[in-house]
Amino acid sequence: MPYAEAVKALTRIAEALERLSPPPASGLDLSLADAYVWHADPDRLEPVPNVNRVDIALLQGIERQREQLLDNTRRFAAGYPANNALLWGARGTGKSSLVKAVHATINGEKPGTLLLVEIHREDIPSLPRCLRLLKDSGRHAVLFCDDLSFDQQDDAYKSLKAVLDGGIEGRPDNVIFYATSNRRHLMARDMIDNERSTAINPGEAVEEKVSLSDRFGLWLGFHHVGQDIFFAIVEGYVAHYGLPISTEDLHAQANEWSVTRGSRSGRVAWQFIQDLAGRLGKSL
Repeated sequence: MPYAEAVKALTRIAEALERLSPPPASGLDLSLADAYVWHADPDRLEPVPNVNRVDIALLQGIERQREQLLDNTRRFAAGYPANNALLWGARGTGKSSLVKAVHATINGEKPGTLLLVEIHREDIPSLPRCLRLLKDSGRHAVLFCDDLSFDQQDDAYKSLKAVLDGGIEGRPDNVIFYATSNRRHLMARDMIDNERSTAINPGEAVEEKVSLSDRFGLWLGFHHVGQDIFFAIVEGYVAHYGLPISTEDLHAQANEWSVTRGSRSGRVAWQFIQDLAGRLGKSL
């Protein structure tokens, strides 16, 4: 092929690839909202005008976790050193609710101080690109991943690991990473045991994945609550929403509800309150 024709062909190919590539996620005005959801392919931050959250005062039975996360986030928002946080434990115990409530509390104290950016588990490989965009924004941001965990064949954790600690770029000073998980080490125990049993060096076989949780400086454990705390949670909701029911009837109905669900947690309490409000003809 003559040189001139080859140049034209390569130019056409380059232009076609340029048209197929996603537009850069730049130029976004992050003052439009205090919360965003990160999407990859194409990269973009979608504003969330109204975050689905619970008032922090209604989160009962997790006072210690609440104060630790609130203190860590306040320091970060003020520009002081703070840790990435892993909130782990039983389902429905208020992990993600606490992250969103803390964000609202900080911005309630000083409006516009803090961004909350949610990244989905499947978009973790695009995390470095998201961080570059947030770094350029200049705003302090909590990057939040709910229900984070990894399976045996999943290499996405490597992207997160490099960002949390040890990467060349590392985590920007204006971004902190909070994650919730049902697993303390972000991978199932039977997977850890399986890798140990089939490896020549069992310790090294799982060290890389298990050490991911060590990149979180703040670990907060969440567990199912006892009956007294469960009653305190539903009483808080009843008082907050002004639901007309006696304490005796409330306790009896809440106890029956928890028995039929087989557990007591903040999620079970909220589901009961939704049912109660509906039966009473009240809006929440």
